[in-house]
Amino acid sequence: MKKILVAEDSATMRSLLVETVESLGGFQAIEAASGFEALRLLPREALDLIITDINMPDINGLELVSFVRQSDIYRHIPIFIVSTEGSQRDRDKGLALGANEYVVKPFDPRQLQELIVKYLP
Repeated sequence: MKKILVAEDSATMRSLLVETVESLGGFQAIEAASGFEALRLLPREALDLIITDINMPDINGLELVSFVRQSDIYRHIPIFIVSTEGSQRDRDKGLALGANEYVVKPFDPRQLQELIVKYLP
């Protein structure tokens, strides 16, 4: 079973993301309510993909992306940003830091599922 870390501070949005991931079958969502919690979970789980929001307390999603990309251990993990920050500038910044995909909220769950399957066939 492939594991996907979902870092999202909104419990409602986190639930939607977990449901979107797990309804695909063959995927387990690991939940983090903040960027700090996501960093704590990295060494505890063999992750196949990370989905993160940008706006979170403590460590934000862009800082999380930057940390993962600078780590020899984790840099290979695909990262999707799912955020309400939808400007081209925000998208460019997220992708420049190393995110593989940038999805703007509200999102179509099928679109996110297609991206997950594309990266984790």
